[in-house]
Amino acid sequence: MGDVLAGIHATWEFDTDSVLIRFERGIRAPRLFQSLRERRIPYAALSSVTLTPGKRGTVVLHAVPRPGADPLLEAAAGQLKESGDPYRLVLPAESEKLAEYYADEMRAVLGDEASLPADRFMVTAPEPPMHFKAYDGRAAFDGKLVSFRWFWTGASSAKWKAGDQSFPVAELAGIEWRSPDAFEGYLRLLPRGAGAESGEDGPEPDPQVVAARVQPDQDPAAVTFGLGYGPVHESLPFAAAVLESVRRTQSVPVATVPGPVGGARRDPADIAERIRHLGDLHQAGLVTDAEYSAKKAELLAEL
Repeated sequence: MGDVLAGIHATWEFDTDSVLIRFERGIRAPRLFQSLRERRIPYAALSSVTLTPGKRGTVVLHAVPRPGADPLLEAAAGQLKESGDPYRLVLPAESEKLAEYYADEMRAVLGDEASLPADRFMVTAPEPPMHFKAYDGRAAFDGKLVSFRWFWTGASSAKWKAGDQSFPVAELAGIEWRSPDAFEGYLRLLPRGAGAESGEDGPEPDPQVVAARVQPDQDPAAVTFGLGYGPVHESLPFAAAVLESVRRTQSVPVATVPGPVGGARRDPADIAERIRHLGDLHQAGLVTDAEYSAKKAELLAEL
């Protein structure tokens, strides 16, 4: 094709085997789009292409991915709002004829497998290193290791007692993301061998079933979201990157559940972040002067 179709918040550049979606970074663009910046979507990753009337004199060109083709949508599990769908291109109504042309061109190159689920990820996930602040801790991912460092002011006593956590992706079975736009959002890691310590015979239990027995705020393998903590544009790309890495390493047989990180000196940057967070709570009147001084001294002693 080799052409460009510019819409609202995004531009689609058509190639012979894929479409490159470049997202705007303006103040009105959805923050998820700004975070993603651009994505190349192979036509082989699509199941269909539609063109429908939009709101207020617009039309919407929608490329529908095959189930299992995109780690971002797999992690989202249908929780994205329509306005946050990166596969929708909103165009002025006067562009309808041109949009119909490109829709037909894209449909023409869809293969026989378009109606089938993909057997692998075909769209690239956001690249690590990545990090974000949840309500009860800081999550980081370097491409091989996911780490959770708890906030004293937000983490439950169960998490604080368990200590900061470190999870190699080779020891994970998957992830579970619940949107912060809904009540009680969270990101949970699903370790492989979740039932290995039970001593029971038979197949290994589904990690999601095992994880469901523990509330996210009590689970050291989960971070919880809150107002301003774990927003979609930060936590969802993070979840997609972890999921993509897990799928790449799933062939490695591992049954050990990761344990807490202990004994090592803490990262000074992490200590500074926790002190800043503590200071915010102190200024807001949620922590007393005595609590602030005592906890700050305790954090500084960990350097």
